[in-house]
Amino acid sequence: MDESSRRDPWRPGQDCQAVATARSLGQDVDKIHGDAWGVVGTLGDSVCYLGVTDKVEAIHEALARRIRERDLPVRLLAPNYSGGISDGQRNGTPQMRYSLIGRETANDGLSLHFEGSEIRGAVAVVACDKPPVGATAAILERDVPAVVVSDGSIRPGTDPETGERIDLVSCFQVAGDPDAAKRERWARNACPGHGSCGGIFTYNTMQSFIAVLGLEPLHMVSPASEDPRRTGEFPGQIVDCLEIMTQRGITPRRLAAPVAFRNAAVVAIALGGSTNVVLHAPEIARAAGLDFWSEVMTQQEFNRLSRTVPVLVDARPFGQYSMVDIDEAGGLQAVVAELLRHDLLDGSALTCTGETLAEQVERLAPPAPDRRVVFPVTEPFKPTGGLRLLSGNLAPDGGAVIKLAGVETGVVDGRFEGRARVFDSEQALLRALVETPDEFADRDMVVIRYEGPRGAPGMPEMLDPTSRITALCRRKGISVALMTDARFSGGSVGLVIGHVGPEAALGGPIALVEDGDTITVDLNTDTLECAELADPGVRQARLAKWHQAAEANGGVHPLVRPVTSRLLRRMRALAASAIDGAGMAEVVS
Repeated sequence: MDESSRRDPWRPGQDCQAVATARSLGQDVDKIHGDAWGVVGTLGDSVCYLGVTDKVEAIHEALARRIRERDLPVRLLAPNYSGGISDGQRNGTPQMRYSLIGRETANDGLSLHFEGSEIRGAVAVVACDKPPVGATAAILERDVPAVVVSDGSIRPGTDPETGERIDLVSCFQVAGDPDAAKRERWARNACPGHGSCGGIFTYNTMQSFIAVLGLEPLHMVSPASEDPRRTGEFPGQIVDCLEIMTQRGITPRRLAAPVAFRNAAVVAIALGGSTNVVLHAPEIARAAGLDFWSEVMTQQEFNRLSRTVPVLVDARPFGQYSMVDIDEAGGLQAVVAELLRHDLLDGSALTCTGETLAEQVERLAPPAPDRRVVFPVTEPFKPTGGLRLLSGNLAPDGGAVIKLAGVETGVVDGRFEGRARVFDSEQALLRALVETPDEFADRDMVVIRYEGPRGAPGMPEMLDPTSRITALCRRKGISVALMTDARFSGGSVGLVIGHVGPEAALGGPIALVEDGDTITVDLNTDTLECAELADPGVRQARLAKWHQAAEANGGVHPLVRPVTSRLLRRMRALAASAIDGAGMAEVVS
């Protein structure tokens, strides 16, 4: 290559389309050789996603103005989107297997854009449950200045006849109600407007986690999706963050340090958040180059935090209020400020605003807890944290998770002992709950298996069956527990234990449980045990029988349902265990 060609930046073959694109977007053609910035969003078939494009366009316009006003040497790319499914509409159906896979494909799609387009600065507007985690993982893997922004929650609906506040989870809980008019009325009125599920379900648990991790401004988590600040004030502030990160060389992995992950876990516990956080936190940590359970905290430390960090919000699904009510009470930053006041968080962690966590909270100046929606540490809504990890002969590697904030009945002196009722699929349980609900009795321990990361595959949420069981228990005044190798919606309540592993499809202990076995949950020792499997002879006999059935079926147990789609086959072949995030594990050659 001669000297003149080295000096000449123009490459006609590559540049002619960039010129045409810049002209079409109303941008300066002479900046096509600058660093590429872009806005991305998550879309899908749900009201969760309907507000995303408006925010993406507002942020894109704010970026374009900033580039013009400050003559930044930046090429602004057209907005790009990843896809997801509707968790609410697909719960209880075979399509729910694609929900967690949507986390993986969001990562893939955005990585394609970030890497293939050589993105040097990004903003991600995220909605629903799983795509935001995939987007965050892609941002951490790319590790250039980037900001995550919540699209925001939907406001709760109202029963027009009774005035009762209702939402998606309310509707799942009345699915078995004999009043057909009520079922229709709630379906028609539970989701006014647009936005992601509004309680401290998985969406808001993870948005809070991501914000405390440092990747999202704290005050942008709690406002509703339809709040005018999201297209008015926030876009300029988001561009400020991206510009500060670029100027100071702050990248996402610098923010997502072990101390920030610990802070984020503490806030999730204090919110009584979704069990999905212990599925997603290891995946986000992986993308940041960390092993969550060795470099951030052990399972034992997580449980110690859960025993000492109280629940500070009266929020759905275990309480009354939604994230929009938390916003009116001071927002996520009010909860973070209260935890900082009591030295439960490390305020020195750096955030996307260029401030430490403590400095960001001080600038936002949230009010003190109102003692109605947000409570002080000294007088909390619930005295102990919302999540606990269990180990034992049913979960020898640990990682089985229970949301204590959602437990309503059944635990006496920290223990629940019940008899197993085994179902080899979610659909089998749903049929029983619909057709023969009165066959369920007090102290039953329902077992759903072959629904794990590889078994389903895709580890579907169990919101439909947990909601029906909750409604049944309330109606009959009984306690029915549930354990599964699948996972739960953030809206699930009751004595429910998920992520039990190794999963049934791999011959884990949950595959060996039989009807009538005695199952004990002991929250004093954080254990999940089957009395019959404590006998080595019984355990070996059952395991040998399981392996014999698998070998006779070509190495796959006959209760593992066949799959045909490429995505499901890929998930079955590659899925990590739940304790490791249940993602499509990387293949190392």
